[in-house]
Amino acid sequence: MNSNTLTESRMTMTRMQTGATVFLATSLLASTALAAPQETAAKVAGGTIITPAASQHQAAGLAHTNIHIFRPSGQAGANAQLPTGYYENPQSLACLYRLVKPVTGCNPQTLTATAQGGSKVVILVDAFDDPTATNDLTAFSTQYGLPAITAKNFQVVYAGGTKPPPDSSGGWELEESLDIEMAHSLAPQAKVILVEANSNSYSDLFAAVTVAAGLATKAGGGEVSNSYGGAEFGGEESYEKVFKGKDVVFFASAGDMPGVEVPSAFANVVGVGGTQVNRDDNGNYVDQETWYSTGGGFSQYVPLPSYQVGIRHIKGSFRGVPDVALDAAPASGVWVYDTTPYGGDVLDWVVVGGTSVASPSVAAIVNNAQSFAANSAAELSTIYANLGVRRNFTDIRAGECDNGGRLQFLNGWDTCTGVGTPYGKQGK
Repeated sequence: MNSNTLTESRMTMTRMQTGATVFLATSLLASTALAAPQETAAKVAGGTIITPAASQHQAAGLAHTNIHIFRPSGQAGANAQLPTGYYENPQSLACLYRLVKPVTGCNPQTLTATAQGGSKVVILVDAFDDPTATNDLTAFSTQYGLPAITAKNFQVVYAGGTKPPPDSSGGWELEESLDIEMAHSLAPQAKVILVEANSNSYSDLFAAVTVAAGLATKAGGGEVSNSYGGAEFGGEESYEKVFKGKDVVFFASAGDMPGVEVPSAFANVVGVGGTQVNRDDNGNYVDQETWYSTGGGFSQYVPLPSYQVGIRHIKGSFRGVPDVALDAAPASGVWVYDTTPYGGDVLDWVVVGGTSVASPSVAAIVNNAQSFAANSAAELSTIYANLGVRRNFTDIRAGECDNGGRLQFLNGWDTCTGVGTPYGKQGK
């Protein structure tokens, strides 16, 4: 195996999850305070994983991103001037998940075909303002031969009506660049809309979800991706009503540590977990396995939804997460272009992993499938109806994760990768 794609060590991310989060009754304002989160770094096979402050556990009432920067061994900084090496890009993702005619090896350095298709809207909900979003998406699209960015296919919407402040750490801006670039990569004919919340408080983010849902309904249908999350909390079910809308399907990252996060735990949200793509020394695809650090498990509060009734691995009466999965391991991360300073430095090209990669990517693939379900429940019913159908989803049967209180992966649905990874446009 190439060193940049070896299975990551069984590392424990320093971001800690709490079992409960306390909210004021209607405002979701933080009731307790934590010391300011700090960036952390962990050495793994092939390089170093940098977890931004924005992806650390936050104070009560605040959400975190699910991104990690991967710095390959021997690279002085986290950034690069040009995307090189065998990390994933729009062409390799389209090849791996069968949005284009498959090529043996799906080698990122030799592929030229990008995904075609997509329509209506793919909407990304994030916190704070990304001042370089349009320029970064333009540069990314030029690099990979994607449709040029215009006012017709990309829009930034301020959920609160005015431009939010930037995130001083730069972590949320990196998240936003990742989200819009993955969405445009895999549904290039859809309009990408970035909805910016005033802050990373759940009150602001959920208000932005409401705005996003309205935009999707107005467009005649679409997908809304949420790459943020946080630990479950008592009373979370009362906020499920936010994730409903006519002709709207909601997606959310399952998180980057064992355990269940909101909003991916909600019954009306497609929870997206993570895998790792393994390649040989020449960059050719070998296999895909569970990502050890992917989030997932069984909700403490959300009852078992009807679409999961009958799944043999679910023994209890609570919602299981994730529903599907896609590449998320930092060691097999994706190239992202971001020129908003992070930690005082301009990143340019950077390898990014985490389930923040997976959620917008799966949302875009579902958009590309052109089914446009009436709601999330209908989409999830379709996904589970195709459990075990190999021409629609690839069941991940290798690797391990620590969800459910033990290392496990299972044939069929499991708490590591759900029903598996997308395979083409059918069954979605």
